[in-house]
Amino acid sequence: MITKAQFDKEVDLIIANAIREDVGDGDHSSLACIPDTTTGKAKLLVKDKGILAGIDFAKKVFNYVDPTLDIEILLEDGTKVVYGDVAFYISGNSQSILKAERLVLNAMQRMSAIATKTNHFVQLLEGTGTKILDTRKTTPGIRALEKWAVKIGGGENHRFALYDMIMLKDNHIDFAGGITKAIEKTKKYLTDTQKDLKIIVEARNLEEIREILQTSGVYRILIDNFDYKDTRKAVELIGNSCLTESSGGINEETIRAYAECGVNYISSGALTHSIYNLDLSLKAV
Repeated sequence: MITKAQFDKEVDLIIANAIREDVGDGDHSSLACIPDTTTGKAKLLVKDKGILAGIDFAKKVFNYVDPTLDIEILLEDGTKVVYGDVAFYISGNSQSILKAERLVLNAMQRMSAIATKTNHFVQLLEGTGTKILDTRKTTPGIRALEKWAVKIGGGENHRFALYDMIMLKDNHIDFAGGITKAIEKTKKYLTDTQKDLKIIVEARNLEEIREILQTSGVYRILIDNFDYKDTRKAVELIGNSCLTESSGGINEETIRAYAECGVNYISSGALTHSIYNLDLSLKAV
């Protein structure tokens, strides 16, 4: 899996690129009418209900824009919030506050929405022992923030990208000439390159699961687009041979029933690709 150092680097790149994109050669609206010595204070106002996420990211943004800015945190990441809550106060150079405002709001609104949806799924799974996973179905360029938000909401991160885990899906299997060939070639590749990567293999039916179980070294089997009956059969077949993961159009109406089939994980792209931003606002005080 991705290391903390790699993750932190991704976040730093997001901040640098977002400020470059938004500020360019200067925030001319602020430069035009606010003296550069002006100081002020603003609050992050919650105008919705859900799970707050992005506080630690906001701290990084403000520090990147202007290390002299002072942030007073009132609510931490993962806090349940309602309309009217104040998450933090930011004070210092007014131009700096306005330069950071849009990136902080855009990120926190999306991160909070993802954390809120993830937490809802976590609650639906309560007592089953099954954990919710995100996917790579993320917004290009800000994957680190979206996966960060999933963790804040109580979910688990799947692989971060193509480089930190092997995942043999249907196209890999078909291009490689079948499941057994795909797995054996993968194991040889890992040996030859001296890479220590976990292997997940997707199964489209019970016969493919039986074939996967004939080989060793598979960390998790992805039980993809199975109905409840076949999912239960798949879990029985796999037993303790490796971990199990269900995926494929699973939603809040069906997620608990899949969990009750006994799978270890359920992955859902909807955690990151089908959400509505939580309403947050930065207001001068």
